[in-house]
Amino acid sequence: MIRTRLAPSPTGNPHIATILQALLDFAYAKQNQGKFILRIEDTDKKRQVEGSEEVIFNTLEWFDLSPDESPLKSGEYGPYRQSERLDLYQKYSKQLIDKGHAYYCFCSPERLDQVRKDLQKKGQPPMYDKHCRNLSKKEIQEKIKTESYVTRLKIPTNKTITVKDLVRGEIKFDSNTIDDQVILKSDGFPTYHLAVVIDDHLMEITHMLRGEEWISSAPKHVLLYQYFNWEPPKFIHTPLLRNPDKSKLSKRHGHASVEWYQDKGYLKEAIINFLATRVWNHPQGKEIFDLKEFIKHFTFKKMHIQGPIADIDKLNWFNSQWIRKLPPEDILKRLEKFTPKELTKEKLKKIWPLISQRIEHLSQVKDLVSYFITQPELYPKEILKESKMDNQQTKEYLNKVEAVIKNIKTWNLESIKTALHQLQQQENLKPRPAFMTLRIAITGRAFTPPLFDVLEVIGQETVINRLKHAQKII
Repeated sequence: MIRTRLAPSPTGNPHIATILQALLDFAYAKQNQGKFILRIEDTDKKRQVEGSEEVIFNTLEWFDLSPDESPLKSGEYGPYRQSERLDLYQKYSKQLIDKGHAYYCFCSPERLDQVRKDLQKKGQPPMYDKHCRNLSKKEIQEKIKTESYVTRLKIPTNKTITVKDLVRGEIKFDSNTIDDQVILKSDGFPTYHLAVVIDDHLMEITHMLRGEEWISSAPKHVLLYQYFNWEPPKFIHTPLLRNPDKSKLSKRHGHASVEWYQDKGYLKEAIINFLATRVWNHPQGKEIFDLKEFIKHFTFKKMHIQGPIADIDKLNWFNSQWIRKLPPEDILKRLEKFTPKELTKEKLKKIWPLISQRIEHLSQVKDLVSYFITQPELYPKEILKESKMDNQQTKEYLNKVEAVIKNIKTWNLESIKTALHQLQQQENLKPRPAFMTLRIAITGRAFTPPLFDVLEVIGQETVINRLKHAQKII
């Protein structure tokens, strides 16, 4: 059975790249009737942020990428938190020691720092100098009694280590360029390198997807599989999301965090669609497709390995397409968290058809509906600029508009349009000064949905009150 996994660390709000990884893991597992596993890598206690684990669970649920096994949905391969698996890491670390594939290192932080500095001065990579690699059993036994120590992986010399990547093919490494990595820290907690191999093996992970930044670590993991005499999973190193300037998309950038996208009002469907197109092209050339369709057609053979660009303008386009694609009832429900409290559901239903074509993300709705529910701030210069008339003439015109509005018996689009067009013709005004003047006086804006539609939604009494206000300030 195909088994994939996502293994995030609870160090804050999930990165958008984590969702891309989850999407690929989830899609491949479901495509092959397999299982998608969530494992929490929580061994780095210093970097943990309280509540992050719950956010990870909720975020995957929000994207409809629910795992089949997780700390919340236990299976036969648990526990699914690394902090609950420490005995396993210590057990297998001891095995490596006993087989001569690892060794105890007693070097102090000060010595290690000096070694790094010395190597850097020589223009050499800051690797561990293997000082403790050949200590005698007697020396080790004496030091263990009184000194703190870590466990290091013993990298062979003068060997070629081959990493087989399902997308990138064979990647070869010179073992002399690989550091004797710490695999078990002095506090008994594993580093990523040991834990990921043990966990993936014991959880029977068949396909291990992770970002391409881990390619340089892959030979260490291949060695560990060889040392344990275990069959490694299929490695797939996925491309990293990048900014338009090709720099790595990190949490220092606001739009790296999933929370940023949620707060801006991007739809989950649009984000999934966008992420999928960053690393893969639909076989039929489609740009708009849902998760179900991605699962059906996705293949690693067609996955791009060049760093995809997290282009927000492109995401805005995807989001605007999905806003108009989904049923209005669905969108209106999602809009609830973005709309002012004083805006009723009924009024929003009337407003939505007028603004839906202008929205790229749902957080824009607050601004777009503001003049429907509150008196806008008016600037006389803006009104006069459009009217092409002086103060008195503009006041008189708005007064006539007010009178016409008052006399409309049935307040609907057709009657509003007819009455105001008749006034425009009577006053011998061109459409732009006649209606743009009115638009700014009522909404405070030069750009809105069609004027007569806006007036209908705002309501007759409110329109009259705003006309009175505009006359006072001119």
